[in-house]
Amino acid sequence: MLIQEITRKVASGYIALVVLPLLTAGAVWMLIQGIQAESLALIISNIVALIVLLILFGGFFMVHPNQAKVLQLFGTYVGSVRETGLRWANPFYSKEIVSLRVRNFESGQMKVNDSSGNPIEIAAVVVWKVVDSAEAMFEVDDYESFVQIQSEAALRNMATSYPYEAHHGEEVALRSHPQAIAEKLRVEVQDRLDKAGVEVIEARISHLAYAQEIASAMLKRQQAQAIVAARRQIVDGAVGMVQMALTELKEQGVIDLDEERKASMVSNLLVVLCGEENAQPVVNTGSLYS
Repeated sequence: MLIQEITRKVASGYIALVVLPLLTAGAVWMLIQGIQAESLALIISNIVALIVLLILFGGFFMVHPNQAKVLQLFGTYVGSVRETGLRWANPFYSKEIVSLRVRNFESGQMKVNDSSGNPIEIAAVVVWKVVDSAEAMFEVDDYESFVQIQSEAALRNMATSYPYEAHHGEEVALRSHPQAIAEKLRVEVQDRLDKAGVEVIEARISHLAYAQEIASAMLKRQQAQAIVAARRQIVDGAVGMVQMALTELKEQGVIDLDEERKASMVSNLLVVLCGEENAQPVVNTGSLYS
């Protein structure tokens, strides 16, 4: 059974700061009176009262903004104080500080295999905060270390579930879908940290690259894919231009070409449009059919 946070109301430390010194002064005055009257009972009772008052002074503690004090009485959790300022509670309470501020953790660069088996280097930044001080204190041994280890485990697991880059249309990939991957990572980290009373605000990949041993080969692959894509676009555009030229020539009656001449014209136009270098024109001054 999880130990969940209980909000504990305690006395204002400013009121206690006035009351306790007054009671102490009164006990000292009564002790002096007892000594003067040589009353053993009065002396003993006021000495006991002073000891109790000195112990009560140990009940003061300070709560800063975005901070909680977890109170325990001889090992039993009694509640958490979130009210800021000077507070006073049972001096026998132990008071542990739990920060509620937003914090971030950046993992180291890890080498893992993506879903395609390619070794990659990946790192992430996780933004988090404690929302349940009791769970953070009692459900895990060290919640800060727990956040780091579980975040790295979640990142490693997620990296092995997706490819580095998409190769099949709408496939979700680490490189091409950063928003979707960030949300998947946040959910995965949150699932692992729920028992620690931690809320994950954001989780994003901060470093992503192919591992050094295959980086050169993958760069050539990316360059080849880019060249193929560019060539495909050039060819699509050239075919469209050739088709448009033939259609315009026919519709406007400029020239009527037979199938052989159309094939020759198409070949020449594609060479001009798809060639990497500027074409060198050859002027034919004779007959086209010679």
